Amino acid sequence: MYIWEQSRWPSLTWDEGALAAPLVATRHEQGKLLGKMEAVGFDQREEAMLQTLTQDIVKTSEIEGENLDTQQVRSSIARRLGIDIGALPPVDRNVEGIVDVMLDATRKYQEPVTAERLFAWHGALFPTGRSGLSKIRVGDWRDDSSGPLQVVSGSYGRERIHFSAPPADRVPGEMTRFLDWLNAPSEMDPVIKAAIAHFWFVTIHPFEDGNGRIARAIADLALARSESVPHRYYSMSTQIQKERKAYYDLLEKTQKGDLDITSWILWFLVSLRHAIQEAETTVANVLAKARFWGRASQFPLNERQIKILNRLFDGFEGKLTSSKWAKIADCSQDTAGRDIAALVDRGLLRRGEGGGRNTHYEICLAVA
Repeated sequence: MYIWEQSRWPSLTWDEGALAAPLVATRHEQGKLLGKMEAVGFDQREEAMLQTLTQDIVKTSEIEGENLDTQQVRSSIARRLGIDIGALPPVDRNVEGIVDVMLDATRKYQEPVTAERLFAWHGALFPTGRSGLSKIRVGDWRDDSSGPLQVVSGSYGRERIHFSAPPADRVPGEMTRFLDWLNAPSEMDPVIKAAIAHFWFVTIHPFEDGNGRIARAIADLALARSESVPHRYYSMSTQIQKERKAYYDLLEKTQKGDLDITSWILWFLVSLRHAIQEAETTVANVLAKARFWGRASQFPLNERQIKILNRLFDGFEGKLTSSKWAKIADCSQDTAGRDIAALVDRGLLRRGEGGGRNTHYEICLAVA
């Protein structure tokens, strides 16, 4: 029996005593991070938010097996937030869609979540009306015209059904009840409410596709409500991606259990605390970047050098070689060599360990 088949569904229960200490610890980490961000400059807060949102959007798509171009995501967010990051590359429609959803969820967290708003999010995720090659019902609840919605893995004839969603004819009523609860004032701690909202929405599975991404957007909206700020400085989706197997295993186990979801909420709280702690790395990187550019500002740098240095800070894949420099900057190998040599002489780049064909270069954060 699935949890939604229980006679008292959706009267979910949990052990407040078991959650008390983890909740206090998570709330403490939230407060520490927000306090730290208030103490840094406006530009650093913007940069931290840009990094966090980029990571969050890339990772929430990775969880569903979709790999987005990080630079396109960053460009799309920067354009919408009015942040100057130099030349902006063209952006695919699917990238624009998920960026629209996440920014709407987090920056308009105070607005009620309605069916129409969710339909708009769903339409943004699937602008072509297709999921891969399959045509799907977009901007509306699923109708199960192709059969009951099931989450299945395994080869043909050896399939394993992880979860069966409620029948389509129950979805409108289930979603009305869920949205009324989500939007209603409550004495429940907002972080607990975020955990429950994520689980409840995934259980209903109201759309043909995109349910996981929208569930995580709803959780981010609820977390923004818990902090009363539209700025995101940590990525819950990044933490979920790190623990993807545990995430799906626990969702499956809880949906096949009784109405007590203590184990799910506990996992959510611990993962959230880890996500907030990981944000310390983002903050440290932002501050290091600010110090670096303060030092670099005393030197005349060309556009190619500025572009590549920014790429190194913003998540450069692999190691920077002169040939990669030439390709990214669209210049000759000789020009790339001169650009690099000048930065090494000024103490902004340094040669990494290894030589010959393994010669590569790294950002030099501190003056030798």
